Amino acid sequence: MSGFQVWAQPWWVNLLLLIPFTTYLVFRRQGHLLRWRQLIIIAVFATAFGFAEAAVVVYLRAAVGLLPGNVGSLSDVQHSPQSYEQASSLSQFPQSLLTIEMYREATTMIMLFTVAVMAASKASARWLAFLWVFALWDISYYAGLWATVRWPTSLLDLDVLFLLPVPWIAQVWFPLLVSFLTLLTIIVSNLGKAKTGEIAVTGQKGSGY
Repeated sequence: MSGFQVWAQPWWVNLLLLIPFTTYLVFRRQGHLLRWRQLIIIAVFATAFGFAEAAVVVYLRAAVGLLPGNVGSLSDVQHSPQSYEQASSLSQFPQSLLTIEMYREATTMIMLFTVAVMAASKASARWLAFLWVFALWDISYYAGLWATVRWPTSLLDLDVLFLLPVPWIAQVWFPLLVSFLTLLTIIVSNLGKAKTGEIAVTGQKGSGY
């Protein structure tokens, strides 16, 4: 664990913090884009897929000998006296596995985008669906890692967020903050739209009397 670091690397990764705010500004005045049933179904998929992603990372660590205690029980892994440093593990990964990992990351994004496309028909609704499924997938991923191997040990642990086009390095709090703000933005927007719709319907009914 290191001290608190404000900025992620490379510098443009920090622009991800703008996504929740720009999304709210763009979609706050639009109609009801996603139903709560859609959001719940997508959430179920994202949560399961996030845990599957965490399992893949655990397997990779074990395969290259970076998971202390993996020859024993899961409790041995969780209580191993040796610590795991995600950000420094890149130099220890074989180039062949890093190449496959980049392909896997690309296909993961395609899968998340495909779910968003199937969930909605309009481009704007698909964008919101993609942000929703991505944020929940990301949170579930970290929750899955912590539940299985007790990593991250702290929100200040460094992580390799993505490898494409170059490694994205940030402390764990950074992606979690972006994901939680994104979820909050979509929830607040949908609540606001629902209330606006109810007021409009009530007004139309009242005007007939």
